[in-house]
Amino acid sequence: MSRVDSELAIDRLIDAPRALVWRAMVDHLAEWWCPRPWTTEIVALDWRSGGRFNLAMHGPDGEVHGGDGMLLEVVPGERIVFTNALGQDWQPQAAQPVAIVGMFALADAPRGRTAYRASARHWTDADTKAHADMGFAEGWGICADQLEQVVARLKETADA
Repeated sequence: MSRVDSELAIDRLIDAPRALVWRAMVDHLAEWWCPRPWTTEIVALDWRSGGRFNLAMHGPDGEVHGGDGMLLEVVPGERIVFTNALGQDWQPQAAQPVAIVGMFALADAPRGRTAYRASARHWTDADTKAHADMGFAEGWGICADQLEQVVARLKETADA
């Protein structure tokens, strides 16, 4: 997939096969979705193209931030494309904190590893900058670290 100016992204090589990384992503979403000590509550999640997601992120001091949107494309083992600009029944909505088209993409990498890419595309340069200034790299990087921890745990369990 080509890079675009309005895109912010995190790239990682994860030391596990793609099928295991995919399983960690979808079956253990609440364990890696938001940086700890925050937690994720899955309110609604329909893992299909056109499916809805609604995730509530709970902070240690009682804060709650919602994440509501649509899964635009789900290709098992390869990618998840989503947006927070559309809500239930494909209704346009005021996206928070900024409107994005997000993508998690996986590809085979040498030595049984997986190339992982998490990206967010924005409508305007101002939105791209605002998302970067909010801590995109740090926050989405922490989530990638947490995903790697889940993968390592699942890999260890599978090898036992």
